[in-house]
Amino acid sequence: MTIQLDMIQSMGLAVIFLLLGKAVKSKVSLFSKYAIPSPVIGGLIFSIIHMILRQSNVASFEFNTTLQTFFQIMFFCTIGFNASLKMLKIGGKKVLIFLLIAAVFAVLQNVVAVGLAKVVGINPLLALLTASPALTGGHGTSAAVAPSIEALGYPEALTVALTAATFGLVAGSLLGSPMANRLIIKDDLVNKKKTETSEDNNIDLSLVENKKTTLDTNKFSMAFFQIIIAMALGTYLTTALNQFVGQWVTGVAFPSYIGAMLVAAVIRNISDSSNLFKTHMQEIEVIGEVSLNLFLGMALITLKLWQLIDLALPMLVLLLAQCIMMYLYGMFVSYRIMGRNYDSAVMVAGLTGFGMGSASNAMANMNSVTEKYVYSKTAFFVVPIVGSLFIDFINIGIIYGFIGFLS
Repeated sequence: MTIQLDMIQSMGLAVIFLLLGKAVKSKVSLFSKYAIPSPVIGGLIFSIIHMILRQSNVASFEFNTTLQTFFQIMFFCTIGFNASLKMLKIGGKKVLIFLLIAAVFAVLQNVVAVGLAKVVGINPLLALLTASPALTGGHGTSAAVAPSIEALGYPEALTVALTAATFGLVAGSLLGSPMANRLIIKDDLVNKKKTETSEDNNIDLSLVENKKTTLDTNKFSMAFFQIIIAMALGTYLTTALNQFVGQWVTGVAFPSYIGAMLVAAVIRNISDSSNLFKTHMQEIEVIGEVSLNLFLGMALITLKLWQLIDLALPMLVLLLAQCIMMYLYGMFVSYRIMGRNYDSAVMVAGLTGFGMGSASNAMANMNSVTEKYVYSKTAFFVVPIVGSLFIDFINIGIIYGFIGFLS
């Protein structure tokens, strides 16, 4: 028996399991510890039920994903609003260097995955989904990129991408704090920090701290309208980009959210550099959070876990290779380039958090380290700017560069 759900019914089911995921997360501390999103928890519960029903020949579900696409574009549009050149300039040299470190790491993640693809016997495009789309990008980026791979003939792409992203969240949490702890003890960094001239006094954390105020109806409305305008204009930009790129490259098209991201970035930077209008970032962040939850909720309930049966071992090898690369890159590259001091050790924990999972993992890792030792104002300034504001934007370009090369 096949149960077909229309657009509204599909979203309704996604929300029901999203709320179930929230309830489970509130009761099971393990999910909070590893920062597993509620839509992932609820969606996986449904996907397991769906797999059992399907494999038992009882029932299967077919979904209308129209609203998933809408909320996906909306979420990435809010990411575009974070791309403030003014903020990057304020961040200074350390932010630029750390952003470069994170970008190079995203490239290396893809190189490792593609390089090992033939060794484990899967197509490089599928292997790519276990790299920067899932790890540096997280669930949002991986779910958004997967349809581009599916369109190239790999129906299991979404399942691979979201499974890898979930693995990354756990791995990033397990690796980050111990790596920083090892560096701090090995190089006696706490005592050295006490005797160093600190840059912390010159840092204004108010630039990256989330100051929560009561949401204003007018500001919220204006933020929502700006997002809708960016989404609408973005459709034209995406079409133009695809026509332009299509003159030289066939078989590859930018996804619909790329144009919205770019238009949103332009709107934000016009706002920053003029008095024509304001972008209300707190309201935009709320809209982004809601749209991400709805987009992920839909993506997760459409997972086809039975597609992983033949891919489980190759994926495990690829993901373990990413863990090894993360350890080596953090300990021997990021730590040394960022100054080989206490702050750079804490930033290793942050890089591991968002490089393998999410920005919230990065903050949790750094909190764990600094609660044990001493606070690092530098790390808590640099990491959020890179991990929350800029790396997602750059990672999208890296990913589609690899897709274009491989397809």
